[in-house]
Formats: sequence, structure tokens, C-alpha cells
Amino acid sequence: MNQKRKTEKTVSHRLRVVFVGAGNVAAHLSAAMQRAGHDVVQVYSRTDVHARTLANRLQTEWTADLKTLVRDAGLYVFCVSDDALPDVIAAVRPNGALWIHTAGSVPLDVFGRHVERGGVLYPLQTFSKAREVDFARVPCFVEARLPQDEVLLCRIAGEISGDVRALASYQRKRLHLAAVFACNFTNHMYAIAAKTLEREGLPWEILLPLIDATAAGVHTLAPSQAQTGPAARGDRRVMDMQAELTADADVKRIYQLISDHIYKESYTQRINT
Repeated sequence: MNQKRKTEKTVSHRLRVVFVGAGNVAAHLSAAMQRAGHDVVQVYSRTDVHARTLANRLQTEWTADLKTLVRDAGLYVFCVSDDALPDVIAAVRPNGALWIHTAGSVPLDVFGRHVERGGVLYPLQTFSKAREVDFARVPCFVEARLPQDEVLLCRIAGEISGDVRALASYQRKRLHLAAVFACNFTNHMYAIAAKTLEREGLPWEILLPLIDATAAGVHTLAPSQAQTGPAARGDRRVMDMQAELTADADVKRIYQLISDHIYKESYTQRINT
């Protein structure tokens, strides 16, 4: 099911929430839930300073020992790395509360038989503790084992976001893959561009108007329609010349691979229109 849900923006009842993890996602999501009126009663991190820092910001309790987690909360939010998630879940004593994780690429069944009530609340955004995020504009994707818990998660997500959708694990994996291409890979291209400019003593900032215009373009055009550049035009002379300009062999391969893919996609689009 991939259906946008209308949700209420008011808290119908206050939940006691424990955050297992104190990284970027936990920092933003816990603050958003607290602003929505829920009671974040404890923060866990395996590192004392991380747990204490977030707990102080939320004015709540903290722990670095999973054995001392609060037992009577209604919601446990696991915000740890994908690799660590199964082991952390297994290390927490089960109870009757709803346990959820926030990962895009980890399926709902990571909870196994450890707990009956499992769910997912995946916010589709890149988070940094140094940058504020308007959670009202962050799409949130939810999934739960039990229908009543899916309703609950839609309600919770709707209290912090204006865009809430129920999404199955296999769909969320594809969504996360798309996000990696659109965000993580794009940012790596920025890093390559910045190094290319640095070698010539040019500032990174001169690309910002171009980047802003490119991002704005896909708000009104499909990405395939917004594609420009030598590969989209089929200009092999420029493509070969630019490939030879790259000082790093890995970057050269990246340039050639992406250019060839753009060329093929653009050619296919031209002959089909």
C-alpha cells in the first residue's frame, strides 16, 4: 500500500517515548516528537557523551546501558546504524510496547519474534545536527505488523509531518535506493566538482547558482527532460576531452560511466519521441 494519509495535527494522547540511539535522526525526530507534545523520557547511546548531549537538549534522562532502559514507555524508537540494529534489538528486554526503527533499507521483520508489536517510521530526509530541519515538510513512511499500530504510527507521524504514507518494506528499500542516488551520490559529485575547482584555485561557491537552478528545474520538469550537457547532446568530442582532463583514474571512470549512461538514456528518449 502506497497511500497518503490525512492525519490530525493535534496530539490525542501523550506517549512516553524512549530513543535508542542519539545520532542525527534521533536528535531531529526526538525534538519533533517532543514539540508535538509527547514525553521523551530517556535517551540511550553506547557513548556517554552522545547520550548526555541529546538528553540535555531534551531535558530528559539518559543511559549508556541497555539493561537500564525505562521499561514502562509506550514507544521505543531505535535510531542506530543498520548493521547494529538486529543486535541492539536483541539486547533489549521485550515488553508490550510498540518498537519501531527509522531505517530505509531494513525490513520490518528485523524485530523477528523478539516483540509482537513492531513498526517503522522512516523520515525521507538527510539529517545533520548542525542544520535545522522543518519536519513538517519531511515525508514520513510508516509500516507496522498490527493494523492498529499502523493507525497509531500514522497518527504520530501526522503530528510532526504533513506528508505521511503507509509503505511496505520492499517498497521502502527501493525508495531508499532512489534517495541514495538523489542525495548521497549527488553530494559526492559536488565533492568531486569542488576538488576539480580547488586544483585551479577557484572557489566552490561559483557553482552554487548552477546547482540551485538545476535543483529548481526538476520541480517543473521530469529529470529526464531536464537533462543537459555534452552527454545528453551526444557530443563525443567534448566527452572524450573532459574524461582526459580528470587527474584521478577513478573519477575518469565515474565520468565515462555516467556520461555513457546519460548518452544512452537521452538517445532512447530522442528516438521514442
